[in-house]
Amino acid sequence: MDAFADESIDIVLKPASAADFEALAALRIEAMRESLERIGRFDRERARQRLRSGFSPDHTRHIEVGANRVGFVVVKPQSDAWLLDHLYIHPGFQGYGIGAAVLERVFEEADAGHWPIHVTALRESDSNRFYLRHGFVKVGEDEWDIHYLRDRRQPDCKADL
Repeated sequence: MDAFADESIDIVLKPASAADFEALAALRIEAMRESLERIGRFDRERARQRLRSGFSPDHTRHIEVGANRVGFVVVKPQSDAWLLDHLYIHPGFQGYGIGAAVLERVFEEADAGHWPIHVTALRESDSNRFYLRHGFVKVGEDEWDIHYLRDRRQPDCKADL
């Protein structure tokens, strides 16, 4: 894994297909397991079914580093924004900047079209700090989740000093 500490990591996003569902579900379960166990809600079948209920191969991309498929990202266009529906990195590959690099690519794509991005994170999940660190702002919460927005529709304005 030392190779992943190298800043020259080559991350490739590749389209997913319907046939990839089981592999994606397994990866999602591994990536979420610790957070779900922490709040007493880990249920392998429920996690699988939640992914199945909104599965959209056309909006899903595998995240590959070298010969390793290390995660996936799902970005769904909505009428007024993009929904970052899923961003999962396998636990063995977390902490190397892969998620941040993928998020930066999503930002570049969204910013080119002036699209805000919505994302939801499970309470007690480390992903909450991740999204806040990357410019998302908390806009709401419910019993199990915290909702965030990154709104870059307008160019950054800096006051004259």
